[in-house]
Amino acid sequence: MPQPLTASRSARFKGRVRVPGDKSISHRALILGALATGRTPISGLLKADDVMATARAVSALGAEVTEVEGGFEVLGQGVGGLLAPDAPLDFGNSGTGSRLMLGVAAGHDMEAEFTGDESLCRRPMGRVLAPLQTMGLLVEGGRTTLPLRVRGTRDLVPIVYELPVPSAQVKSAILLAGLHAPGRTTVIESAPSRDHTERMLAHFGAEVTVVERDGARASTVGGDAELRGRPVEVPGDPSSAAFAIAAAIICEGSDITVEHVLMNPTRTGFIDTLREMGADIELLGLRDAGGEPVGDLRVRTSALKGVRVPSERAPAMIDEYPILAVVAAFAEGETRMQGLAELRVKESDRLSATAAGLLACGVEAAIEGDHLIVIGSSEVPGGGMVATHMDHRIAMAFLILGLGARAPVTVDDTSMIATSFPEFVPLMTGLGGQFS
Repeated sequence: MPQPLTASRSARFKGRVRVPGDKSISHRALILGALATGRTPISGLLKADDVMATARAVSALGAEVTEVEGGFEVLGQGVGGLLAPDAPLDFGNSGTGSRLMLGVAAGHDMEAEFTGDESLCRRPMGRVLAPLQTMGLLVEGGRTTLPLRVRGTRDLVPIVYELPVPSAQVKSAILLAGLHAPGRTTVIESAPSRDHTERMLAHFGAEVTVVERDGARASTVGGDAELRGRPVEVPGDPSSAAFAIAAAIICEGSDITVEHVLMNPTRTGFIDTLREMGADIELLGLRDAGGEPVGDLRVRTSALKGVRVPSERAPAMIDEYPILAVVAAFAEGETRMQGLAELRVKESDRLSATAAGLLACGVEAAIEGDHLIVIGSSEVPGGGMVATHMDHRIAMAFLILGLGARAPVTVDDTSMIATSFPEFVPLMTGLGGQFS
């Protein structure tokens, strides 16, 4: 059953909060823990539906995942040591889990069926399947969407692959497959995407090199790898922190601190853009946590202006565009977000869903090709009913808009928010948000 929710105008967001663990790093910690030998303790793992689907998948392949005091622990089976599953691997709504695990399955002499919910089964898998098939993965029937039946091999071929479109998921799947191939596997991307896989591979003992030249980045992993279990500390997810940050910026009299947020340079595009718009965001206590930079962010209510967001920034903030569009609604003038074609193949067509949600709330917005244009002002009408299209980020973004708009905003369903941020409503309520 749909679970609609209404957000009403709120003010004076106050307090210190820590958002749940980063979803991208949580997926990778489980997967690399399964491919390592020995035990991998994980603190701060995100206990959301998407990540738990990955945990169930690696368990089904023979890696023991246990919830322990302070987090989780994975008992890995080593590179090439996983076993064929007895039943289909169901990834729910998780594109990240399913795509990365295709890279894992490619390097094992096994058959496996990958499936998911209705939304995931509509999402394209061709971009990740093409390079994995070049390496040796077999796909039954030539399908490019879930459900997929695949067969891996112990005789993968290493490749040098240039990504047609920068994608951390495709890059990561290839590098994970490359662990099983002799020699070296290289992925070249025209613009840097998030590099958590490279960092974590090195953390677990893989041979990894990253070279940047003429604006492109080449990531290489050595094959026939031996990984060792290592502790992993998962920092706060910047994509989840974005909602609290946005609320503090647009709601009058606010002053909050979001603690222990991942500050990896490939994930800070949202923060960089908000600062260009005039947002009062202060980085405190930058430090290292398991190979990733983290810090605390103090955020205060700010007067904003519209800006141009270049397409080359998209890989560093692809999940944050719906909430950035909401913030842009409160910024004086035009904000033009360029190069958003990737948003059309997320949990929903996020480009269309974001524009439609803004229009429903009285905000002038338009799509030109793969650009989103928002004409903002300090006062946003609100008052709309927003169709979420079963997309968690659309739901959360427009609830935030309702907290700053003149009239309440209702989203048609919030049930899918649990896929990434089950604590969203109580966390925002604790800071001062009003929901009904």
